[in-house]
Amino acid sequence: MSIVSRLLNPPTEPVPSFTVVPMRRRHVKSILAIEERVHPKPWSAGVFNSEIDLARRDERHYVVGVRDSEVVAYGGLMFAVDEAHVTNIAVAPEFQRRGYACRLLLDLANVAIERGFTALTLEVRVSNTAAQAMYRRFGFAPAGVRQRYYENTEDALVMWAHDIDSPEYRARLNAIEGVTS
Repeated sequence: MSIVSRLLNPPTEPVPSFTVVPMRRRHVKSILAIEERVHPKPWSAGVFNSEIDLARRDERHYVVGVRDSEVVAYGGLMFAVDEAHVTNIAVAPEFQRRGYACRLLLDLANVAIERGFTALTLEVRVSNTAAQAMYRRFGFAPAGVRQRYYENTEDALVMWAHDIDSPEYRARLNAIEGVTS
């Protein structure tokens, strides 16, 4: 093949697929590998297995992000009376900044809405400005601070998104989904 031909017809590499699927016990080993790399005090296999059990009883919702059959991200929701609490969202460091956390949060927000909740809440490290920016795109606003929440050293910013059952919030999610698809 000539140089000109190669320039005009570069080889096409397959675009990696990314899907969001329910978390299962078979995913826990991969999740722990991510958890240990992104959190100073990672959750244990026992905690994740317990959360999966609660999800089976509809008390939680947990998902993993799979890229070309590899678990690269995960996230979860805990359900309260009229709100859903984002328990965690994490992406393997080498796959961050590709929109995967956003895709997980879209799934979690949609589940909360489908289940009839009116608000979403979460905590985020005060130092994690990138995550805070993403949460603001989803309509989360700061509501307070939990002092020394993380490892008894770093504060957590408490954020809320209200009226997630409104047409305006649905339009917000549709706009975000259009950008990340």
